[in-house]
Amino acid sequence: QVQLMESGGGSVQAGGSLRLSCAASGYTKRNFCVGWFRQAPGNEREGLVLIDSVDVPAYADSVKGRFIFSRDDAQNILYLQMNSQKVDDTGMYYCVARPDPSCGTWSPSHYKYWGQGTQVTVSS
Repeated sequence: QVQLMESGGGSVQAGGSLRLSCAASGYTKRNFCVGWFRQAPGNEREGLVLIDSVDVPAYADSVKGRFIFSRDDAQNILYLQMNSQKVDDTGMYYCVARPDPSCGTWSPSHYKYWGQGTQVTVSS
């Protein structure tokens, strides 16, 4: 059973940085796409970064150049380093996984596994 658990959310001022972590278990890296989504108040869930089974990242335009994905395969932890944060980055952040090595879609409905989420609030 795939399990995902996020941590590291909190409050930060605009221009600041936060690093989110996701403890992941129950899946084989070579068979899965993983990534991060967020949901801002009143908005639909939005994909931020997807990583395929050979560690090729794809970033959404809204975070490209500011957010960086990394992973520690030995400890099965996924990270999202968020820099130069904006007020619009406020929302609930989710770690996701999909049993497709190539990812293939940004549609939230196609990602079977989700963590419980961690809240990020960016103030001006």
